[in-house]
Amino acid sequence: MAVQKDDNAQALIEKVLFINRTTKVTKGGKNLGFSALVVVGDGENKVGYALGKANEVAEAIRKGIKKARKKLIEVKKDGTTIPHQVIGEFGAVDIMLKPASRGTGVIAASTVRAICECAGIKDILTKNLKKSTNPVNVVKATFNGLESFKG
Repeated sequence: MAVQKDDNAQALIEKVLFINRTTKVTKGGKNLGFSALVVVGDGENKVGYALGKANEVAEAIRKGIKKARKKLIEVKKDGTTIPHQVIGEFGAVDIMLKPASRGTGVIAASTVRAICECAGIKDILTKNLKKSTNPVNVVKATFNGLESFKG
């Protein structure tokens, strides 16, 4: 986790969720590549995610952060939690997001927890309703649920 100042003096929380190593086999040998799934948020109500790809881990993370900053969404909140229960769906993943009373905390798996912390959600209950735990699909399903609050 890193906190950096944005251009407009806004501190952003950056979290790397998943790093994947890929290999391309060519006539000359194996070429390694990396992809990094990154979540960026201001800790209040804006959050975004992106997948950065490069030949080195640090470069993939940097690219992911740069992309995520451009794709920030605003999350509608009710105090420290979400307004109502919702199910976000993407691929083989269904994520249930349920409001919780003050002081409950973030009850979530690591991927969803990082998104909630970056979005400034302090009290929430979540559950992965299907078997898939693919981090990219879990992030997309969570964002699908959070975007449905836009009013």
